[in-house]
Amino acid sequence: MQLKGNRFVIIGRAGMDFYPDPPGTRTEDATRFFACLGGSSANIGVAITKLGGHADLVTCVSDDAIGRFALNELDRYGIGRAHVRSVGGEARNSLAVVESRIEDHQSVIYRNGAADFEMTMADVEAVDYGRYDALITTGTVFAAEPSRSAAFRGFELAKAAGLPLIFDIDYRPYSWPSADVAAEVYSRAGAMCDVIVGNDVEFGFMAGDYTRGLDKARELVAQGAQLAVYKMGEKGAITITQDGEIKTGIYRTEALKPTGAGDSFMGGLVAGLADGLPVREAVLQGSAAAAMVVARVGCAPAMPTTQELEDFLKHHADPNAA
Repeated sequence: MQLKGNRFVIIGRAGMDFYPDPPGTRTEDATRFFACLGGSSANIGVAITKLGGHADLVTCVSDDAIGRFALNELDRYGIGRAHVRSVGGEARNSLAVVESRIEDHQSVIYRNGAADFEMTMADVEAVDYGRYDALITTGTVFAAEPSRSAAFRGFELAKAAGLPLIFDIDYRPYSWPSADVAAEVYSRAGAMCDVIVGNDVEFGFMAGDYTRGLDKARELVAQGAQLAVYKMGEKGAITITQDGEIKTGIYRTEALKPTGAGDSFMGGLVAGLADGLPVREAVLQGSAAAAMVVARVGCAPAMPTTQELEDFLKHHADPNAA
């Protein structure tokens, strides 16, 4: 599985993250906060641009100071936002308050009336998919209308343009009306995609049985996907391809927080595939990027550059098979 190039169109949210400062501070004890770009899709975009790729985002932000903060951050990281639309009314940007601590970690997510759910068919139909080498999205875009229908329309248009579809399951229960709706929609989305990335719980959720997550990942590849990455936390990952399965371990690190690993993994993985790396090496590059991000403050600012990632891989042994 390789990608033709490193130009990506990403459908999904951009928001603001607050981190109590200094690291280790509990939110309820904080008097200072560090602000940075947030939202899984925007974070993946940052990971890609820092690794030398090009990323354009398709989403909506609130027409207020928080939305403008997100736009300014996208500009700062070099993420294209020609297809990021500001919306007024009661819509508000997503906000996450996330602690830089492992023990008793707390993340508080504000998603009521989320602006990114206002994305419409017109937003995705305005994109020239032929300019890109792949489409990436995260599961949250499917949690509410009109964003859900718009995202599926984006899938159709991207497929028609010959783009591989890359799907990060990214299940967030608080965004969905019910677990049953989420499972049905995720299965529909996964069946359309070429690359599906998720953890054991997420694949188990898609399967409707948490003991059958690996079976679900295998089933998706058997039905036509090129690649499914089944992540198992500290136990590493099983990557299922049309040619067989690859087991990989994780890079040990002194984690500062548990968040950001999935977004950085996706960025490292797709950058590797775009650079022509074999699947195993691309997965390990994603794992290394994840290890680096959990050891740093923030998500977007913690994403490694190409040089930082190369240095990390040079000084850390290839983990044994899980």
